[in-house]
Amino acid sequence: MNKEILTTVDVVSNEKSVSKEIIFEALELALASATKKRYSDEIDVRVALDRETGDYAAFQRWEIVDKIAFAEEIEVDDLNNVVLEYKERQIWLTDALKINPDFTAGEFVEEPLEAAEFGRIAAQIAKQVIVQKVREAERAQVVETFQDRVNELVMGVVKRVERGNIFVDLGGNAEAVVLKEHVIPRELVRPGDRIRGYLYDVRSEKRGPQLFVSRTSKDLLVELFKLEVPEIGEGLIQILGAARDPGLRAKIAVRSQDPRIDPVGACVGMRGSRVQAVSNELGGERVDIILWDENPAQFVINAMSPAEVVSILVDEDAGSMDVAVIEEQLSQAIGRNGQNVRLASQLTGWELNVMNEADAETKSEEETQKSQKVFMELLDVDEEIAVILVQEGFATIEEVAYVPEQEMLDVEEFDEQLVRELRQRAKDLLLTRAIASEERLGDARPAEDLLGMNGMDEDLAYKLAAAGVVTMEDLAEQAVDDLLEIEGIESERAGELIMTARAPWFDESEEGSSESADG
Repeated sequence: MNKEILTTVDVVSNEKSVSKEIIFEALELALASATKKRYSDEIDVRVALDRETGDYAAFQRWEIVDKIAFAEEIEVDDLNNVVLEYKERQIWLTDALKINPDFTAGEFVEEPLEAAEFGRIAAQIAKQVIVQKVREAERAQVVETFQDRVNELVMGVVKRVERGNIFVDLGGNAEAVVLKEHVIPRELVRPGDRIRGYLYDVRSEKRGPQLFVSRTSKDLLVELFKLEVPEIGEGLIQILGAARDPGLRAKIAVRSQDPRIDPVGACVGMRGSRVQAVSNELGGERVDIILWDENPAQFVINAMSPAEVVSILVDEDAGSMDVAVIEEQLSQAIGRNGQNVRLASQLTGWELNVMNEADAETKSEEETQKSQKVFMELLDVDEEIAVILVQEGFATIEEVAYVPEQEMLDVEEFDEQLVRELRQRAKDLLLTRAIASEERLGDARPAEDLLGMNGMDEDLAYKLAAAGVVTMEDLAEQAVDDLLEIEGIESERAGELIMTARAPWFDESEEGSSESADG
């Protein structure tokens, strides 16, 4: 029987590629469980199995409990009346010390017990325990194997497709899942197909999938290029960004660390072989290789490929750019359902507004006129000086007040006296605004209904309150011309705000008409 135990351990260990120690522990648990059934399920049994001979012995054991600590834990005053809930499994420390003065709380007192034979019942229990232990060991082994491969490319064979989820055999008892949201839309996958994916998560769980793979991640695109383009792995070419519309189109930004290497050409490959291999792996996804540039505007121009950019206007404060293309290329620049401009925006990190040349010129002219008007009115300068300020790139009063003085002195048409005068006027205006703002906050405060009204912002609400328009009711009683006297509000917006404020009037009128009709 002892030889049979050792033989069982050897066979199971070899078949399941699990250490013998795990099998021995499973057998000990099975024999302990069978032994308990011969006596009482209440007792605690330990079985020690000799790894060399197969001999085993059973022991009943009691956990040593500190009486005082136990009493404090269950808040019992009379220690003599304390009865242990599991008296078959526990013993007081004071009693254990009579057996061995070296005992401490938490240890166990043991007595030999006649062990159950390794018969039919023990074998059945052992089988169940071994299967469970083997399964746990296999899953732990999978986690251990793949834990260091997170954020890497993995390859396997499709086992099955269930409810849109793809289960992939990675070999070595490892199974990964591509969840529905990580499957490339409309991609046809059949059992037996070999596919690659990006391993983004490994979880140690007793049930369910443990390895999670994505087919839609932009990191998959990056890893595939690393696989196909040796120069990337060697560090000669860097990938600095990627954006995807999975299954349809993607963009990837690259730059070369070696001036002798064309990064775009290297990624495209001879006759497009390298980029085609990546595209085929992604279900025919079209990939644009974009040359990265440290100049954000030039980078955006490159990212808008294949459309050619005629002009570009950068608004750093808003994080946006107005991109102008010729009329014939407008639809190409935008792409189907805005795909091209959306991917370019994701790749560059800028919000891109694409328009034709005529619209761009019109918008630019409007912005120029608006800026000129602001400077003429607020700085009290003539049109010529306002035009020069705009042409030199000044867009706000703050810039005139606080840019380094030398930048303004470098303007050919400006002398030192004019520069100082312009800067002083700008600073005086900003100071006046700040003082007015403090006074406004201290005295007039808008009502909650005005602050929360649709189309209202906090700054305008305080301006209205300073002008005596404190509530929605006050605003409803205003005329458009009344609001035009307030700085920063135009007639169209004034009309919209007044109509919004008057909306409750119409609601009450309709309710009154309804009640009259009911009557």
